[in-house]
Amino acid sequence: MKKTTILCLLFLISLIFITGCGKRRVNQTQPTEPGHITQNVQYNPGNYNLSLLVSGVTRKYILHIPKNYNKNKSTPLILAFHGGMGTAEVMRDYYGWVEKSEIEEFIVAFPNGASRFNSGKFATWNAGNCCAYAVTSNSDDIGFVKLIIEDLKNKVNIDKIFATGMSNGGMLSHKLACEMSDTFTAIAAVSGTNNFDECDPKNPISIMHVHGLKDDRVLFNGGCGPACNTKAETEYTSVPDTISDWIERNNCNNNPKRVLENENGYCDLYSECENNVHVELCVAEDGGHSWPGAAEKPNPLEKTKPSQAFSATNKIWNFFKEQK
Repeated sequence: MKKTTILCLLFLISLIFITGCGKRRVNQTQPTEPGHITQNVQYNPGNYNLSLLVSGVTRKYILHIPKNYNKNKSTPLILAFHGGMGTAEVMRDYYGWVEKSEIEEFIVAFPNGASRFNSGKFATWNAGNCCAYAVTSNSDDIGFVKLIIEDLKNKVNIDKIFATGMSNGGMLSHKLACEMSDTFTAIAAVSGTNNFDECDPKNPISIMHVHGLKDDRVLFNGGCGPACNTKAETEYTSVPDTISDWIERNNCNNNPKRVLENENGYCDLYSECENNVHVELCVAEDGGHSWPGAAEKPNPLEKTKPSQAFSATNKIWNFFKEQK
């Protein structure tokens, strides 16, 4: 074979690799989106790592679509917010939302809070008076949530939208109810009261609040408990005040019906509210600052063993699906 022919063949082989045929295959079930909204790209069941550009900052979220998802059928969406100093992965891994999604066939997204680190770790939410970096940096978390919803409407067929969260993520859920009551059907907060001073929802919205009576961080009767970081947190609104404020905003009957009671916990449901919304309070009497019903081995960010008085995940989903 002539030398010129060999050189031509080598050139063609190198050209093939340069133009992409030699690239490593990308796992299509876990793409990472650029920092902008993609238009009309319908997603299949699976897990996705996504990102959006919010006020010049790249923000991340994880999406789980259950295996029986049908793109021709509108499906509920839950946004699940991690606690302060946590990550989207923590919220995904410790509270059973992926498993519940597969059983009940809803879509669940796990946004990541504001973090000073590229890894997204040690993240918090700007939920009014709390917490930490998200507040000091004036993180636009409401804008982030709006963009997530806009993004997902281009990717999946969704109808009712719900929010839930742990601790600081629960506080953000309350803030979303205050500012986006025309978007969310209901919210459910665990261990995080409403600390947003400018709460004036456009319309009534269903609220569930779950709290441990022995919470040593967000005290049940208000204040920053012994486990609280007073420099990064705030004097939290009490659970009774949070509930009474929502009862007033929703114009509910002040006399609740007890819908769950056992030796370690109870749930009270307030009904006869405007627009047929509901307010429900579930209390784990033996519970601290944790997610009731979570695995016996708690989230490493939580110092107390979760109460087993009831499953917060089950209670929250049952509450959500009953809302019209």
